[in-house]
Amino acid sequence: MTTAALGRVLTPGQKCRLHVFDVESRTDTVVAEFDDMLFEAPNWGGNGGTLYLNGGGGLWAFPLDSPGEPRRIAYEGLPAINNDHVLDPGSASIFMSAEDGHIYRGSLDGGGVRQVTSEDGVWHYLHGVSPDGTTLGFVRIDASGGPSRLALIPADGGPVTVLETGAGHVDGPEWSPDGEWIYFNTERWAPRPGHAQLARVPSADPSTDKVERLASTDTVDWFPHVSPDGCLAVYLQFPAGTEGHPENLGVELVLVDVADWSTPLARVPLFGGQGTINVNSWSPDSTRFAFVSYPVTAGAGPSADTGA
Repeated sequence: MTTAALGRVLTPGQKCRLHVFDVESRTDTVVAEFDDMLFEAPNWGGNGGTLYLNGGGGLWAFPLDSPGEPRRIAYEGLPAINNDHVLDPGSASIFMSAEDGHIYRGSLDGGGVRQVTSEDGVWHYLHGVSPDGTTLGFVRIDASGGPSRLALIPADGGPVTVLETGAGHVDGPEWSPDGEWIYFNTERWAPRPGHAQLARVPSADPSTDKVERLASTDTVDWFPHVSPDGCLAVYLQFPAGTEGHPENLGVELVLVDVADWSTPLARVPLFGGQGTINVNSWSPDSTRFAFVSYPVTAGAGPSADTGA
């Protein structure tokens, strides 16, 4: 979820780096660097050779097999989008959250789009699509001033179901590959504002008393993304005391086995946060994941160049 990401641009001396992390070697490779466009939140295409990112309010395709300039996908009638976009399983289309607060569906080839949500005066921040493609999971924020809530809607549109997952803000709802669980981050156990932790709830019974905490940390943990084979996960870890998921911070990506979220397999330090890995970016074969960092040249902005 984000509102700050709308219209984000690079600061003076800042770069946008697109990375691919290899699970077996525990190394990451910078596959592209940009100093004129701030890209965010890669999705890995089903063919394994293309990443889809947002930037400048649009959706872009970046070829990995023969890296070159990203291509903006042309849509008709689509408002500017943010970094909440998820591929439709088994099809050549994508669901996107836009700055008018609604979720849209469009082909990866561009063209016309279809609006999925219909509630006006409500923000719908998309994060997950069920494995069978029938249901969307999103973060719902209305004008009441209350906390963000997890909600579901049929992929073709229809009634919204708000899930009761406990007190505090929630974000990042995403299904496990087998469809049995919905993973998310929540402040329901927070001893202080902003202390998000990782959790899951059975998709067949997503009620408050069924919410499971995945690990207990002093850090602020966001966006759990499970690999397509269901064995691994990566999430974004902010420093203790962080509220929300801001940009331009020293953060870490944490790789874990889903059988033990408390024991990291690898840590990837970087300068980023917002936009780094808001949505699932695993490769279809579960061997790699993509992310974005935003280093700043020493003395030019909010932080020195971390090299990440």
